[in-house]
Amino acid sequence: MKHSWSRPVLAVLTPVVILAAWFAASLLNAGAPAGRAFDAVPADEGVMTVESGFVPPAAGKPGCLWIRANIKPGWHIYSITQPKGGPLATKIKINLPQGVRLAGEFSASPTPKKNTDPAFDNLPVETHVGTVTWSAPLESDASVDPATAKIGGKVTAQGCDASSCEPPRDYPFSAFLSAKTPTTSGTTVARSIDYADLAVKLSLAFLGGLILNLMPCVLPVISLKILAFVQQAGESRGRIFALNVWYSLGLLSVFMVLATLAASAGLAWGEQFTLPWFKVAMTAFVFAMALSFLGVWQIPIPGFVGAGRANQLQSKEGPSGAFFKGVFTTILATPCSGPFLGSVFGYLLKQPSQVVYYVFAAIGLGMASPYLVVGAFPRLIRSLPKPGAWMDAFEQLMGFLLLATVVYLFNTLTHWYFVPAAALLVGVWFACWWIGRTPLTATPRARIAAWLGGPVVAALVGVFAFTVLFWEPVIPWQPFTPEALQRARAEGKTVMIDFTANWCPNCKLNSKFAIERTSVLKLVSENGVVPMLADWTDHSPTIKKSLHDLGYNSIPLLAIWPANPADAKPIVLPDLLSEGAVLDALKKAGPSRGQ
Repeated sequence: MKHSWSRPVLAVLTPVVILAAWFAASLLNAGAPAGRAFDAVPADEGVMTVESGFVPPAAGKPGCLWIRANIKPGWHIYSITQPKGGPLATKIKINLPQGVRLAGEFSASPTPKKNTDPAFDNLPVETHVGTVTWSAPLESDASVDPATAKIGGKVTAQGCDASSCEPPRDYPFSAFLSAKTPTTSGTTVARSIDYADLAVKLSLAFLGGLILNLMPCVLPVISLKILAFVQQAGESRGRIFALNVWYSLGLLSVFMVLATLAASAGLAWGEQFTLPWFKVAMTAFVFAMALSFLGVWQIPIPGFVGAGRANQLQSKEGPSGAFFKGVFTTILATPCSGPFLGSVFGYLLKQPSQVVYYVFAAIGLGMASPYLVVGAFPRLIRSLPKPGAWMDAFEQLMGFLLLATVVYLFNTLTHWYFVPAAALLVGVWFACWWIGRTPLTATPRARIAAWLGGPVVAALVGVFAFTVLFWEPVIPWQPFTPEALQRARAEGKTVMIDFTANWCPNCKLNSKFAIERTSVLKLVSENGVVPMLADWTDHSPTIKKSLHDLGYNSIPLLAIWPANPADAKPIVLPDLLSEGAVLDALKKAGPSRGQ
């Protein structure tokens, strides 16, 4: 049965789309005006590095001072035009030599992303991620000596991620008007390359790439290539070599994208796995691949993976299947860093961009070398068993190994993502089941319904999971103990205790819709309330006794102890709550003493 190339191949293209989108975002955010000279001043701590430069006057236009901030992935800073009443605006302080002056205001490129944030009472919030460049026109008197004129200053910014903010930090910078500073290449100082050292590092990179084929996260996918080798037995030497070249090109394409990200955005090997959305996407993709290995559905690319029957496993591998095997294998390899690679990646920190490409290409060639050798000498395949029913069992075993990879990927997520990610996998499972149960002999309408309807259902499940089931606490809870409660009350604190458990659905509803609200957080902060969490997920005689002392033996239950008088009885709110009821109880309890 021939495969239809018109069918969607969303599951196969997912990693490519992820990397392409990431690459495009980095290109949109990257870049600064070409300048005469700059000093890059990395911060010892903080969430970004800052560099600056000067573009000399040209064609009657004034010179331009530019300052570029490179922000770590997962973090953001606020704009210099951030409206008052919201988060802390970034500030730029300039120390100009005599006779040098700014001829206008700083402007940002790209412009900040603007939205409203519930954490700031829905006030306008302007943020920058990735890379932002501020520039302003600069003029100087004729008496100014460019050889000695140096501009200094600092950027004061507060870095925040999805759940917390660092204290504001100063990031110093300096720029020169003189052309007698180190030679520049674009906006970066050209560095000399030690070619003897580079040769050693390229050798280590090649060996490290070769060893990547043996890493646990790669082995399940290598099985795809082993099956392809079996299928290639008896093929012409030219075809075998061509297919292995396609596989190597898929592998190397990912390494070149990673090299670009490392050179342009400073993203380290495997750093994409610090992004929650990427980890969730990869978890869903690997799960879909595992279902394909187990025969639930079939990816419609020749030779990529079979439908679970030995005779179909022997279908010939195509160039597209070989290419995407290489892509998939490389993406799964990035969480691993085998021997030799640690020192190589450390070496790249102070190297120009072309060296970054050399090293990543060497790693890719090392990883691809076994397949290129087999392609060049196809007689090496003859020692493998002949195609047969064993391939079916082997493929299914690899499916279970991919499920083990899913478990590993879950382990990389923070626990707030567990439930919505698991729900998303159920949606992916349904989509694959729907596609798999629709035979190739079905009507075009049935096939289109399966290939469109399945992903739509999976997407809807994902939206539901990450909007309704996902939540992170906004209130800074402390663990509850009777001693902690007694100590806080002795210090004159108003105390709020949420008695809850993971197995209690009403507790989850209270948390999401009544307690973990920005209005509650604001009142808790203003009144100096001490929030404590009594987590009864696992058996706890202490929490059970505390409930009995309050006259209850079940949850959910919210209890608030007023600070005044010292022997005040707690305000107890059982069962399902509303946001208004929680706010009213906090107002009734009043602030801590001294607030």
